[in-house]
Amino acid sequence: MKTLLEKVNSPADIKILSLEQLNQLAAEVRKYMLQVVSKTGGHLSANLGVVELTIALHRSFDLPLDKLVWDVGHQCYAHKILTGRREEFANLRQLDGLSGFPKPNESPYDIFSSGHSSTSISVALGLAEAALLAGEEKHVVAVLGDGALTGGMVYEAMNHAGGRKTPLIVILNDNELSIAKNVGSISVRLTKLRKSPRYKASKKRIESFLRHIPQFGPTMAKSVERMKNSFKYLLVPGMLFEDMGFTYIGPINGHDIPTMLDAMENAKQIGGPVLLHVITKKGLGYLPAQSQPQKFHGVGAFNLKTGEPLDYPENQTFTQAFSQALLQEAKDNQKVVAITAAMADGTGLTNFAKTYPERFFDVGIAEQHAIAFAAGLATAGNRPVVALYSTFLQRAYDQLLQDVCLPNLPVTIAVDRAGLVGEDGETHQGIFDITFLRSMPNLLFMAPKDGAELKAMLHTALNYSGPSALRYLRGEAPTGLPAPDSKLLPIGKAEILQEGSQVAILAVGPLAYTAMEAAEILAKNGLSVLVANLRFINPLDEELLSRVAKEIGRVAVLEENILAGGVGSTCLETWQKQGFLPQVELIALPNQFIPQGPAKELKKRYGLDAMAVSQRILDRWVK
Repeated sequence: MKTLLEKVNSPADIKILSLEQLNQLAAEVRKYMLQVVSKTGGHLSANLGVVELTIALHRSFDLPLDKLVWDVGHQCYAHKILTGRREEFANLRQLDGLSGFPKPNESPYDIFSSGHSSTSISVALGLAEAALLAGEEKHVVAVLGDGALTGGMVYEAMNHAGGRKTPLIVILNDNELSIAKNVGSISVRLTKLRKSPRYKASKKRIESFLRHIPQFGPTMAKSVERMKNSFKYLLVPGMLFEDMGFTYIGPINGHDIPTMLDAMENAKQIGGPVLLHVITKKGLGYLPAQSQPQKFHGVGAFNLKTGEPLDYPENQTFTQAFSQALLQEAKDNQKVVAITAAMADGTGLTNFAKTYPERFFDVGIAEQHAIAFAAGLATAGNRPVVALYSTFLQRAYDQLLQDVCLPNLPVTIAVDRAGLVGEDGETHQGIFDITFLRSMPNLLFMAPKDGAELKAMLHTALNYSGPSALRYLRGEAPTGLPAPDSKLLPIGKAEILQEGSQVAILAVGPLAYTAMEAAEILAKNGLSVLVANLRFINPLDEELLSRVAKEIGRVAVLEENILAGGVGSTCLETWQKQGFLPQVELIALPNQFIPQGPAKELKKRYGLDAMAVSQRILDRWVK
């Protein structure tokens, strides 16, 4: 006998279910989601928390005629399961499988591709205004989490929407916890809204008064309950959202489907911008995720019964090496401070926050502010270290260029998750940072081959007089090659790992290990290969470039970044300046967005593993 979930292939199938069946459907979606994510990994806690909300959205709105925009998008699993992708969901985040984020080329129900926070209201407002221009009658809904409210774009968009009075529904999914503990005055305001005794007491008094009116009381009370927004501002004064031109409805229980359906119907009737505030429980339905929502925010494959991960890293990760190195630097230098943008755990700053709480700053999902804030700290004589994922550093390009590099301030950027991050796909691959960082004047830019070199590079950065950045990959750091001779690296000097005379491979970061493996394969084919770990992307080792151009003449440049504007381009520019024209093979990622899949499989597909590198060189120079 089929389950309810097996009978749901589109939102139309949800609309014919009874309210009791909707709750059964929610339970079945959670069960299926857990079965899949325990095998594939993924963003679990947030998705478990929005199941009822997702069902209510698909019941209430006419999708995809109405438009639904997910902020960040990592909470779209139930949405995908309910919109005809139930079977494909089994291949979630796998190579050539289903993306873990909204993806318009997957389904017409994914109206917009998203992967970064705080953008949904801006996009939804554009869709709503476009509908008005076209004379179309449709509802546009943006769903964002409470953590997104720490991003400034939210208020830019709300200010615009409130001023124009555009028909737009914003659903604030308030689970009281984003990736990290929410920070700032907005979080305090939401807590007051959820817990305000004045609101609760006033609401009860009004309801009690209305229900005791003979004949009409119960009916009137029910009507008022459905239109709480009309008197909400009387009960909770000074509400931020209403001050910005939004009609506020809530807070309501985000796991009570009938209540949400009533609230959504009310929101549709209002006409202008509306904010519906729903309270959900992150990780609901799975005790390990519910009790440890941060741990289960993003997970690899895990044991469904115990919640324990199935794959433990054998070696120290780059992030762990950075965490240890930063603690030591902070111990030796009281001016070292650390900054995160709501990613303390992911960037390895949790131990720093516990050890030096007064020198740790979580600015929320506000990367632009993080960099400018660091500039202010550096101006006052501190040594700030800002730890960000490569994909999120993109959001702070202007602040890094204008507020840090231009005044030549000693701010260090720890660029975590550089290169192919794997299963999170296009929106999270860190394959553009070399391109946009290597051109910034004054910026010392490094890439460690392993954990030992990362520690030396961090020490070098914190003893450098200007801005610096070091990029490192997600996951385990390789081991086996010699550690640096000194904690303080000579600026702009590469490391020769192996001498050779016929071909030179210049590698960036951990690809130095790949280059050594490729050199071994090439040696079996009779080629003598020089292998160099570049270490410094800016400044490059011009003496080494001159040497390999003159003495060897055949050079492969290996980097985990897009080809356009990468290290290979820098090498070509340098040789042109030096007056050399060696034969060059640039081995990098294509100038395109790379889809989801395990990083190892992606490297093989895009020619960045040792076998592919060696074959590329053989094809070029061995006939």
